[in-house]
Order: sequence, then structure tokens, then C-alpha cells
Amino acid sequence: MDAEGLALLLPPVTLAALVDSWLREDCPGLNYAALVSGAGPSQAALWAKSPGQAVRAARQAADFTLKVEVECSSLQEAVQAAEAGADLVLLDNFKPEELHPTATVLKAQFPSVAVEASGGITLDNLPQFCGPHIDVISMGMLTQAAPALDFSLKLFAKEVAPVPKIH
Repeated sequence: MDAEGLALLLPPVTLAALVDSWLREDCPGLNYAALVSGAGPSQAALWAKSPGQAVRAARQAADFTLKVEVECSSLQEAVQAAEAGADLVLLDNFKPEELHPTATVLKAQFPSVAVEASGGITLDNLPQFCGPHIDVISMGMLTQAAPALDFSLKLFAKEVAPVPKIH
């Protein structure tokens, strides 16, 4: 399968993560991603040199009904993204003691911007990330740490009866 075919099969967030890791390694100047999400094929991930540039590029590429989310690693980046018109700001890998003051300042300046907490959140520490200024909490461990289920689908000709195998 070619790269375009693979991209069509991957969910946008997965594609964004793959491309983001490649860009950080091979294109260090493009450090900010804006994810444009919506129903159907109108989803995209865009990379830029600043949070504001990422939002502006996303707004140009997206329909006005779609949401633009920018991943940020500091209050300064979050403010830049919100000033540029991001709908959601993802505060990534913040410790709870950094997350809540940052979210409070961001919500005071931009009450309509949704704040998402992500990175390092588990079921054990989840309560520490809950707060009045946190709108969304993402837990990658729900998918990254989930056990794999090994199954397959085998098709047989009508005349051939399968012999069950017990392991």
C-alpha cells in the first residue's frame, strides 16, 4: 500500500502523531500542530512555526464549522493559540500543579476557549487533573496500554468444514 492509502486508513490523530514525530526529527522549525477535526474527510493536521501560524493555516484549510485545536507546552504558547482563534488548547504533559494555574489564566483571558489536559494521565492520578477550568481530559493510556486481542477471520469454501483447534 502506498503512503496516500495508509494516510486514508489512519484516523487523523494517529496520522498527526506519526507526522509530528517525523517533523520534529527532520524539520525542527515546524514545531506546532493544529488539528482540524470534523465529520468525514474534512479532517487535517497542519504544522507551523508558531501556534498562531498553525491556527491561521488551519482556518484557511478548514470549513468554518470545524474546530481547531493546538497542542501547547507553555502558557505563552496557549495564549498565542487562543489569540489567533483556536477553539481548543491542549495543555500537554503539564503536571497538575502547573496545569491548573495555566488553565485559570487562559480561561480568564479567553473564556470561550476549551482547555484540554493530556499527557501522563492515568486512572490513578486522574482526580489531580480535574478542575473547574479543564474542559477535556485525554488519557492515551486507555488505548496505548490496552491489551491486544488476537483474532483472525478465515474464510473456507462451502464444502470444506473447518477443524477447530484448541490451544
